[in-house]
Amino acid sequence: MVLVFGATGYIGSHLVARLLRDGVRVRASARSLGALQSRGWQGAELVAADALQPSTLGAALEGVDTAYYLVHSMAAGRNFGALDLLAADHFAAAAAAAGVRRIVYLGGLIPADADSEHLTSRRDTGVRLRQGAVPVTEIRAGIIVGAGSAAYEVIRDLVNHLPVMLTPKWVQSKSGPIALDNLLEYLVRIATIAEAAGQVLDAAGPDYISYEDVMRQYGEAVGRRPRIVRVPLLTPTLSAHWLGLVTAVPANIARALIGGLKHDLPADDAALRRMVPQRLLTFKESIQAALEAERTHTVAARWTEGLMMFRDFRIDNAFYAKRAGGSAVAQASEASMWQVVSTLGGDNGYLYMDVLWWLRGFADWLLGGRGLTRGRRHPTELRLGDRIDYWTVLGVEQGRRLTLQFGMRSPGSGVLEIDIAPVADPVGEGLSPDAPSCCVTVTAYWHPQGIWGLLYWYALVPAHLFIFKGMTARMARRAEALEQRTPSSVRVS
Repeated sequence: MVLVFGATGYIGSHLVARLLRDGVRVRASARSLGALQSRGWQGAELVAADALQPSTLGAALEGVDTAYYLVHSMAAGRNFGALDLLAADHFAAAAAAAGVRRIVYLGGLIPADADSEHLTSRRDTGVRLRQGAVPVTEIRAGIIVGAGSAAYEVIRDLVNHLPVMLTPKWVQSKSGPIALDNLLEYLVRIATIAEAAGQVLDAAGPDYISYEDVMRQYGEAVGRRPRIVRVPLLTPTLSAHWLGLVTAVPANIARALIGGLKHDLPADDAALRRMVPQRLLTFKESIQAALEAERTHTVAARWTEGLMMFRDFRIDNAFYAKRAGGSAVAQASEASMWQVVSTLGGDNGYLYMDVLWWLRGFADWLLGGRGLTRGRRHPTELRLGDRIDYWTVLGVEQGRRLTLQFGMRSPGSGVLEIDIAPVADPVGEGLSPDAPSCCVTVTAYWHPQGIWGLLYWYALVPAHLFIFKGMTARMARRAEALEQRTPSSVRVS
């Protein structure tokens, strides 16, 4: 039994699929069981566990021979390094108690003068795991070239979004980018090699190139010629804010990455290449492999992140999405709220500022789009593929979630998702704990296409925030009115 701990992350998602294809018994673990179930992994055992909650680890590690440790806390924001160390301590102790034979940990290349939290946290996590009783094999990799890899997506967004780049000095720093498939081959095979137990092994591709060269070579692959102008005044903090504006990679992750970009990241990968011989793809070959994986829809992606159908099947639409939303709580059952959600559009409109929805549709109609199209197949029922005005239904989870694809002309692709969930603390929200309550959230996901896609998004963000706040409030009030009119026996049935 092989455990992939952090299975819904970038590497974990690909590693689970690879191990299953190889016929390995796989247990996939992440904090959210729902996120695991949405992956559709046939034959994998799914277990929810959190390294910050030690009581959850026993079930995940029971009967495991090899455990891949692939979690980090970059998305948590500041001081994520302390969380990483605590998680590593918990996991090492639980693995020893469960009798695990080997832990394989994926870290990052570490320069001698590393001082960023991103790099030192990766290094120190490996140290903490090795302080446990279970032998650890640590593989340290630099930029991973594959759709969805945060560093790769930063490069891709910069090239696709900016015809002219004002860049800091770190664009001259060098690294050895490695193709996703090459890294997966290392991870799968190293776990079976006895010599690798207790080893720290560097992994890199055959090219040692600067980030400026990385951007230029990616530009050549997709038919773009970025103009790069180095500006010495861009500090790491300013660079992080700048990346947050011009890329769709989550801000906390981009901020964490920036701290490590000022360093050269050389790799001494001779030992790993000897233990696991394979042909390493050049950086240009790695780009082509990543693009081909997207064209053939073989990329492991999250529901609203990366799936090609959410990006209008265009690889120049950003992998990660910009997002804006609003939410409201209601003293009403989830069933009553679903009645409101399932009747949106058509003659009912969108409950708030319908004139703004109409104006956007009118602008689309002037451009030859279908923005003024109104109507729906059925006034209360929803099914996949239904048209609701200029939206297309991409996902329906009865009583919980509705996912709609934007259908108007625009420089990018958009998704609107409406979620219904129970209220965790009704009293804190000013609601009665003795009556049904729920929360409704409306979120717009936008995958920008080039600089015009970014400008379009920023121009409409204020309107989105304003509309979604009012829209969810109206939905809450309407659900409450339905609740009062509907007998409890009908709601239960």
